[in-house]
Amino acid sequence: MSDFSLFQNKMRAAGMGDAVITAFRRNYEALLRNETGLIPESDIAPAEDILSLESLPQGAADPSLLAQTVMIKLNGGLGTGMGLQGPKSLLTVAGGMNFLDLIVRQTLEIRRRSGTPVRLLLMNSFSTSDDTLEYLSKYRAEGLADPAEVELMQNRIPKIDAGRLSPVLWPADPELEWCPPGHGDLYPALAGSGWLDRLLGEGIRYAFVSNSDNLGAVLDPVILTHFAASGAPFLMEVTRRTSSDSKGGHLAIRKTDGRLLLREVAQCPEEDLHSFQDIGCHRYFNTNNLWIRLDLLKRELEKNGGALPLPMIRNGKTVDPRDKNSTPVVQLETAMGAAIECFEGAAAIEVPRSRFAPVKTTADLLALRSDAYGIHGDGQVMLAAARKGIPPRISLSDDYKLVDNLDRLDTPSLIGCRSLTIRGPVRLAPGVVVRGDVTLENSGSEEITVGAGTYEETTLKF
Repeated sequence: MSDFSLFQNKMRAAGMGDAVITAFRRNYEALLRNETGLIPESDIAPAEDILSLESLPQGAADPSLLAQTVMIKLNGGLGTGMGLQGPKSLLTVAGGMNFLDLIVRQTLEIRRRSGTPVRLLLMNSFSTSDDTLEYLSKYRAEGLADPAEVELMQNRIPKIDAGRLSPVLWPADPELEWCPPGHGDLYPALAGSGWLDRLLGEGIRYAFVSNSDNLGAVLDPVILTHFAASGAPFLMEVTRRTSSDSKGGHLAIRKTDGRLLLREVAQCPEEDLHSFQDIGCHRYFNTNNLWIRLDLLKRELEKNGGALPLPMIRNGKTVDPRDKNSTPVVQLETAMGAAIECFEGAAAIEVPRSRFAPVKTTADLLALRSDAYGIHGDGQVMLAAARKGIPPRISLSDDYKLVDNLDRLDTPSLIGCRSLTIRGPVRLAPGVVVRGDVTLENSGSEEITVGAGTYEETTLKF
């Protein structure tokens, strides 16, 4: 069994500060206690009667409130799962623009409308920082290129040797000895970097946090006004789960104290998976759009020794993810949204599906590039009104796992599509229109071209 000083010394040598070391130590000690982090169904009740955004008075926010608000975009992810070599936020979405372009457009539009210099912070990782800052140099004139003004750096933590419970050693590539701590790192990163005190010193009280790949998440003045008036320390945007969300984390109420909590699938005992996936019972999922009172966050951090007591998520992997025979490791993570259970008086608000349009796979990207979505002048990407809040369900075989391979599918019209399934080597010609449920399946090895035309409620096998 390892002495924590081995981890502490390694983290300090890598420049990690007290906040992230404290957070990691808390999770490591939970690992030593063999805590699973599991949340059984018997300990929770479904979240019900969540306040709806649509029920709130509509209107513009007081400019003084916007001046007290920072937008934080989580930008630490690489697009390796889709064959990219750099930050996912540099992936072209539509109209020649990538995620960063649209985020900047959103920021500048909010500033223009409010007449206030609303601050934007990008939470970059060691993997995304250089490429992101280089790209942002094109926005120097807008004041969005100086890393001292726009960058919040994510921490990194040691991978744990699963057998020895000590820091894993991998001389062949020492970078593989480290892993990201999950987006729950937002809190120690804010505190340890000095940004939390700096923002408070600038009179900023409210933070709106969202993923950089969720272009539906713009700073909503109605939610900001409600959040400020409510006095709540923490507000989570949730939306209704559908069948495609049955494996995603859901909101619930802890029976012991009545607090809201977030349960991810990794925290669900196997015997309770049927309840976890019951979207009629657990109706709301976390969009990862969060609103945080920074002064109350600081108070909570101080009360807990500098780290929020977030539930630990334990992941078993190998030190080299490409080599399944390499040393087994444990990676400890926390979820940003799990902080909802750390704050007394934390709340949730139900928002339309339009505020949740992330890109995790090439299937998501195909939908986002289609006419099922539209880019508004403020940079927000929203489902077309005709979709009535329901995105098309896209399922692609591994032939299209990489972005480069997606180019074989000239983006079809999906505004009238319920579901599109493509299996095998298929090329879509320009002018394909999909309506209802359509399946295109090629069981052969030679590519088949599907010509222009309308395909409605059909299955084509080649």
